[in-house]
Amino acid sequence: MKKKGIVLFLVFIFLSNNIVFAAEMGQTSGLGWISLLPPIISIILAFITKNVVFSLFLGIFSGTFILQIQDGNAFIAFFKAFLDIVDYILSSLSDSWNAGIILQVLTIGGLIGLISKMGGAKAVAETLSRKAKGPVSAQVITWILGIFVFFDDYANSLIVGPIMRPVTDKMKVSREKLSFIVDATAAPISGVALVSTWVGYEIGLIKDAYGSIGQSVNAYAIFLDSIPYRFYNILMLLFVVCTAFFLREFGPMYKAELRARKYNKIIADGANPMVADDIENLEPIEGKKLNIWNALIPIGALIISAFLGFYFNGSEIIMGGENIDLIELLERDPLSFTAVREAFGASGASVVLFQSALISSIIALVMGVVQRIFTISEGIDIWVQGMKSLVITGVILLLAWSLSNVIGELGTAEFLVSLLSNTMPAFLLPSIIFILGAIISFATGTSYGTMGILMPLAIPLAAALSSDTDFIVMSAGAVLTGAIFGDHCSPISDTSILSSMGAASDHVDHVKTQLPYAIMVAIISIIFGYIPVGLGFPIWFILPLSVIITILVVRFIGKPVKINE
Repeated sequence: MKKKGIVLFLVFIFLSNNIVFAAEMGQTSGLGWISLLPPIISIILAFITKNVVFSLFLGIFSGTFILQIQDGNAFIAFFKAFLDIVDYILSSLSDSWNAGIILQVLTIGGLIGLISKMGGAKAVAETLSRKAKGPVSAQVITWILGIFVFFDDYANSLIVGPIMRPVTDKMKVSREKLSFIVDATAAPISGVALVSTWVGYEIGLIKDAYGSIGQSVNAYAIFLDSIPYRFYNILMLLFVVCTAFFLREFGPMYKAELRARKYNKIIADGANPMVADDIENLEPIEGKKLNIWNALIPIGALIISAFLGFYFNGSEIIMGGENIDLIELLERDPLSFTAVREAFGASGASVVLFQSALISSIIALVMGVVQRIFTISEGIDIWVQGMKSLVITGVILLLAWSLSNVIGELGTAEFLVSLLSNTMPAFLLPSIIFILGAIISFATGTSYGTMGILMPLAIPLAAALSSDTDFIVMSAGAVLTGAIFGDHCSPISDTSILSSMGAASDHVDHVKTQLPYAIMVAIISIIFGYIPVGLGFPIWFILPLSVIITILVVRFIGKPVKINE
């Protein structure tokens, strides 16, 4: 422990000295590449130390220090930077969206505790175990559940992992692979779902960007047209199910799966799963008959109340707004597909999901009391115990959001955008947009922010380089799917953090094992997707080709993970 502390201290001193030098240079030359230091520091230290909290904290500190050192005095800047961290954390917590997410996470932790104590989770696990005859079916079932919970990436991460964890553990599937499947079916499916909490935001960006070039378009139609060009989303969903069917892996994931299958070690030695021991100890009462409805009813209530909440919350926001067309639509045809889609998009998803989790928790509490599994007092204690298990997740989310705010003030994303050249060949634009979106989203951990930065630039630039409407649509698709890359695999992305939590996986191990997969799918998306369509090849030919290439990559690059070794 002493050696590790000395190493961390030396790393801190080294980084501090370099930040001082870089920030002083930035006073005369503009921040530029210096703005990349906070996310780089957080990401590198996360892999070195395997401590996400420490890494995020130091990343935030480096950013606040850079902002303060521009005034001149390094000694004063050191203390002001530390005080600024508190302000950023408080600001992140005071945001209603963030507060809703924190409350949702904690409440779902309590719900999981109640369901586990009632034996519902174990009953579901035993039922699915009878369907899951081995690692293949266990992974495929997890994938199907991930597709089923398409309406929100947060809900996906928080529901699928805890339900499938006992099943995949029994079938000797590593926690790293479970968290990968959960993560890969969260943002990728929510981003392309016809109705989800993402759609409204994506459509709004498309409409505004087209408006900037003087075009009034059906933004939802453009969104639908862009789906075939969302290569990363589509190929990642395919990649997951291919690795399951073929039982082939490569890179760090191969080692993790081989460890789980051969030695029955579902987590690595020395790993720090993102769940407290308390949640694992919430076992049902011995001798009590297990009932699958003790899980299905609360989880069903969670999903149904979320759907209803998205609609009514979004409708209320629209009716209180100034968009006359949408108001008239809701008054004229409130249950039409368009009305439902618009309501979902306008809803405050984090608040709705918190409300849904609270409703389902109350239902679970009442069910436990009625069945005399526990008293009201005992049930509340169990609920609080379940919440405690996810406190660390809330801490990490707050730090990740604070880092994102610091990065925003430093202009990190804007600097990366400035690297985009206006003199490139037109056919490369979709590829460059995708790459830039992937880099920005990975560095900042936010897909929404990346979309908001790139969409207003991508569509006007595409329109200037080509009058082909398909070219503009594919450029819009490149923005939306490039932004998914970082949301899916960045160590500072809230979805990645929640996926690690849901699967009870070590967060750094989760990121380390899935990153090569994300990069491979991104490479396929560029070489066999965006470059060919940019050259004019039809999408009906390129999309099947990229699908075939993805299957072949898994089959021939992946190494077989033998079941009976």
